[in-house]
Amino acid sequence: MLTSSTFQLLSNFSLNLQQLYLSHNNILLSSPLHSNLPSLVALDLSYNNMTSFVFQGSFNFSSKLQNLYLQNCSLRDDSFLMSAFSITNSSPSLVSLDISSNLFKSSSIFYWLFNSTTNLRALYLNDNVLEGPILDGFGKVMNSLEVLDLSANKLQGEIPSFFGNMCTLQLLHLSNNKLSGEISNFFQNSSWCNRHVFRSLDLSDNQITGMLPASIGLLSELEDVYLDGNHLEGDITESHLSNFSKLRYLYLSENSLSLKIVPNWVPPFQIIKIKLRSCKLGPTFPWLQTQSWLYELDISDNGLNGSVPESFWNILQNMGMLNMSYNNLSGAMPNISVKLLHSPSIILNSSHFEGKIPSFLLQALELRLSNNKFSDLFSFICDQITSPMAILDLSNNQLKGHLPDCWKSVDLLMFLDLSNNKLSGKIPVSMGSLVELEVLVLRNNNLVGELASSLKKCINLIMLDVGENVLSGPIPPWIGESMQKLIILIMRENHFSENLPIQLCYLKHIQFMDLTRNMLSKGIPSCLQNLTAMSQKSINRSDTRNRTYFEIYGGFYTGGYTLNISLMWKGVEQGFEDPELKLKSIDLSNNKLTGEIPKEIGYLVGLVSLNLSRNNLRGKIPSGIGSLSSLESLDLSRNHISGGIPLSLSQIDFLGKLDLSHNSLSGRIPSGRHFETFDISSFEGNNDLCGEQVNRSCPGDGDGDERREKVGEGEAMNGDEESDWYEALYMSMGIGYFTGFWGLLGPILLSRSSRNAYLTFLNRFTDCIYEQCGKCC
Repeated sequence: MLTSSTFQLLSNFSLNLQQLYLSHNNILLSSPLHSNLPSLVALDLSYNNMTSFVFQGSFNFSSKLQNLYLQNCSLRDDSFLMSAFSITNSSPSLVSLDISSNLFKSSSIFYWLFNSTTNLRALYLNDNVLEGPILDGFGKVMNSLEVLDLSANKLQGEIPSFFGNMCTLQLLHLSNNKLSGEISNFFQNSSWCNRHVFRSLDLSDNQITGMLPASIGLLSELEDVYLDGNHLEGDITESHLSNFSKLRYLYLSENSLSLKIVPNWVPPFQIIKIKLRSCKLGPTFPWLQTQSWLYELDISDNGLNGSVPESFWNILQNMGMLNMSYNNLSGAMPNISVKLLHSPSIILNSSHFEGKIPSFLLQALELRLSNNKFSDLFSFICDQITSPMAILDLSNNQLKGHLPDCWKSVDLLMFLDLSNNKLSGKIPVSMGSLVELEVLVLRNNNLVGELASSLKKCINLIMLDVGENVLSGPIPPWIGESMQKLIILIMRENHFSENLPIQLCYLKHIQFMDLTRNMLSKGIPSCLQNLTAMSQKSINRSDTRNRTYFEIYGGFYTGGYTLNISLMWKGVEQGFEDPELKLKSIDLSNNKLTGEIPKEIGYLVGLVSLNLSRNNLRGKIPSGIGSLSSLESLDLSRNHISGGIPLSLSQIDFLGKLDLSHNSLSGRIPSGRHFETFDISSFEGNNDLCGEQVNRSCPGDGDGDERREKVGEGEAMNGDEESDWYEALYMSMGIGYFTGFWGLLGPILLSRSSRNAYLTFLNRFTDCIYEQCGKCC
């Protein structure tokens, strides 16, 4: 780690130093620098934890300094501006300044730039928290600017038209702000004197409205156009695009745009990436097949209908990603002979494709075909083609027949989801060859038999879901012994029997365990405190949110997957996305468990939901259950639990769902916090419980009320006598109070002589007390 003193030592030997790169160096600078670097041309201090006043010392920059990089240095407005004059005033030759990813907020940073440096060619202010409009000083004084990046701030107002009058500007990035106004004003109110050099425009993720004018075609040198995530509407025709001979990236997603391109149009460009999600591409798009450089294509949610021409699939040969999901495409996919050079990601979810899955798709790295009508899995998996596939999602199709036993050909799989199909038979032995697997979801099929012991080789699993099948036998101990990375374990609605193996307590990372609706018996293991992740309130997101990385074409392609589950949550079946980031839950309901609830349950302080209902549990509710301060849902209904409800249970702040009904509980229902909000349904079927929630008085309650009822209602003869007696009593009390008050204080208040005599008595009495106290001392 470099500090101010070591930086000073470095500068003593650096009179001729021209370039100094210290980024990502764990530099901790908290005091002003005193350095002299007269020959410095480039200085990079980015990605270090510096305070803004480090340049307030006698830090003399070279008049030759051209490039200064201070991104991600925790710099702030005021302190930086107080010291920044030493940077630019000493550096008239500065041409590139990067102060991105800091904490600049006010427009003062703009005024400083306008007043101190006008020779900049590249300015990076992205990823700060800048607010307000974009100031017109950019168009007035920064006449040399070529690159301007103000993206990922909080800038507001219309996009200034003066950007089109900055004749040297080549790259303008304003994405991810709060900019608004009509896009036509931006294009039509500018001279665009830079149209022969302007090559990159990014206005994505703003609030820009209107129709894209045809005048955008004047910017013939554009290579990158990012307009996605706005409120644009209207048609885009070939006239908008015909001048873009150098176009490489076109992002129009998340707008209300319609591409109306004539069928025989041949674009003058070869595009690399085009994203049109939620636009309308039109019934046919043969012009896309002319794009031999096309690497990524997103035409999801485009309202596409009918079958896909066989010739279209040939564009996959050079692609890295194709997304055609959420359309109405139908028919069978052809099994063409094509070599996929880059092992692409192919996403065809939520359409109406049917029949066999073509084997050429085995060349994909990521294949998502969920929510279609594919019916044959065997011919796809058992084609004996060695596959690089890492993600395969075939959930919610019509796959039928036995689960194939030929998984060795896809042994690089990390994510496999076959849920909600009609697959049958036993889990095959060859599934144990999927040793890289992190997620295995076989939910809601017709699988039978015991879990294949070969699955113990899948030691990298973080999620195992075999729920809603007809699996039987004991829960294998090797789940806890071999799958110690498990975060989510779902075995619900099967025929698993016998006891819960204590080896489940080895699952230190488990956060979600659902074993409901089985035939499990005997007791709940008392080793629950070993479930470390549930014993902690916080969740380490870096540990639980898994990503899959694949090396492709000299770089890295990130194919992420999302974990999805469904469970009974607060009495309602609900779905959860990435549940391991949101809740920690144990559901052992609807089994045949016996014995007591182990007191060790109190160690699971991070638990959000606990369901032990519909078992044969006995004994008392552990008093330590009040330690579960994160608990939102607790269901212990329909057991044989006895004793009282622990008072500590009423102290859980977040408890919104409570069901203790149909047990043998007794005593008073606790009050306090929000316990009174639970109605009778939470406690019914416990005949010995009492309290307001069940409309049943507890012993010793209401004695005074009963006495008053007798006074009010009484028996015929004694009621009137008691009423008369109380009336006489109250009258005599009033008369006595009146007489005593005025008999004592009346003369003092009304007679001066009586008042003087009373005051004289008080003075003598006080003097006597003082004398007695003096003698005692």
